[in-house]
Amino acid sequence: MSEPLWRWSATALASAIRQRQISAREALQAAYDRLDQVNPAVNAVVVARREAAYQQADEADHAVRDGAALGPLHGVPVTIKDNVDQAGIATVNGVIANRNLIAASDSPPVASWRRAGAVILGRTNTPAFSLRWDTENDVWGRTANPWDPTVTPGGSSGGAAAALAVGIGALAHGNDLGGSVRYPAYCCGVAGIRPTLGRVAAYNGTLSGERPITGQLMSVQGVLARTVGDVRLGFQAMAARDPRDPWWVPAPLEGPPLERRVALVPNPAGMDVHPDVAAAVRAAGEALAAAGYPVEETDPPDLERVFWVWATTLTTDLRATMLGTIMSQGDDHARRAMALWLELFPPIGLESYINLVAERAKHLRAWTLFLERYPLIVGPTSGRPPLPIGFDCHSAAATADLMRAQTLLASVNCLGLPAVAVPIGRHGGLPLGVQVIAGRYREDLALAAAEVIEAADPVATPVDPRRAPA
Repeated sequence: MSEPLWRWSATALASAIRQRQISAREALQAAYDRLDQVNPAVNAVVVARREAAYQQADEADHAVRDGAALGPLHGVPVTIKDNVDQAGIATVNGVIANRNLIAASDSPPVASWRRAGAVILGRTNTPAFSLRWDTENDVWGRTANPWDPTVTPGGSSGGAAAALAVGIGALAHGNDLGGSVRYPAYCCGVAGIRPTLGRVAAYNGTLSGERPITGQLMSVQGVLARTVGDVRLGFQAMAARDPRDPWWVPAPLEGPPLERRVALVPNPAGMDVHPDVAAAVRAAGEALAAAGYPVEETDPPDLERVFWVWATTLTTDLRATMLGTIMSQGDDHARRAMALWLELFPPIGLESYINLVAERAKHLRAWTLFLERYPLIVGPTSGRPPLPIGFDCHSAAATADLMRAQTLLASVNCLGLPAVAVPIGRHGGLPLGVQVIAGRYREDLALAAAEVIEAADPVATPVDPRRAPA
């Protein structure tokens, strides 16, 4: 290949390193050269331990020369989101009070990628407590969208998506409680997966206690990349057993063949969908139909209610477990965004909360039956093109509009289903995209369909970041 190594896919880098066409050190050096060139404009990577990374790369090259067994990500430079534990480094999570919260061991996704041979080049930015759909904090500052610095890169894995979009690293780790992998992928023109609950192990030893039940049921670790094929590669390497996570499930990565019928949802009930977003969803449907997928426009069941269950139970848990910490340690924007969220979802009693948590099973049952008929659902990642920065800090009315735009995004979290975000369509100069939702543990179906959509309208990344206006 004549292109610089920072443009190469993870798949191509792993193959070339394995075949001794390039070295892991060369791949890492190219990633750091690109970081030095463009990261000042996007502020995506906030911690880079170069000495440790080069040591990893050299060890990877020694393993190749020694004929050792090589993992699927051997020598590939990757990034880790700054809210999971990485041994010897602070798990800052966008919070000043966490700057000295040093992890004693790797979290499961980090450990899995290390075992697969990945070289960790740095850690990516996230909003305070990873609780916004925008990415800025008082520790590291704002991450810019490489396509247009006046709009959000998404959150909370905004640093991960922006780094990939400009060519810093070939794979990025992220996590997703309410769309935090898929929304940044959408905003930055890259791909990403939130796997099924239990597919990828999770655990942070730096946490002082267990996560509340919504975190346990609705948050997952995931992967972002510039291509769906690389998302698959990174996901399969990350989906390894770790005994620290009791939710992990030893499900096969490939399931039995199914009729590939698609429920296309360009304008989901209760959502406010921009015409360009709806057009992108229909373009995805056309691509799938041309590839032989039967496609039918129809809504999944009770979408608005599913979103309400997600938002209300999550808000209740946050009030009970984290609100005091958020308000005392969060930055001004985090406190403002949380206050607006709480205004929309007032407190509920214990009985109502118990009933809502139980109600989740009813909706998952209804969607599982729906997915028996339509094994794939394709709809908006967000109902709006990428929003102006600070969009979640204006008013309760603006936040209510935001919730309507993100209804399908967060409903997937409520149900614990897998979904792949893939770019397609444009709004002005900005990429758009869709999400492909599948049944539990059928990431293989969603990834295959996402590759068809990707091929119909590929987004040319990496890009050079646009500078903010003076």
